[in-house]
Amino acid sequence: MPIEYCKALYETRRKIENLFAKFEDWRRIATRDDRCAHTFRSAIYLAATVIFWL
Repeated sequence: MPIEYCKALYETRRKIENLFAKFEDWRRIATRDDRCAHTFRSAIYLAATVIFWL
């Protein structure tokens, strides 16, 4: 027996949860503490590339 739920409310909740998941992914890059400057710079370039394509 399927559980009844409001589809519109569920869709809104899913979008909000996905948004926070994306913020957590970018926080990993923003708070990187690398020993080498070039490693940190490459992480920033990668994030900028992804943001550009989104």
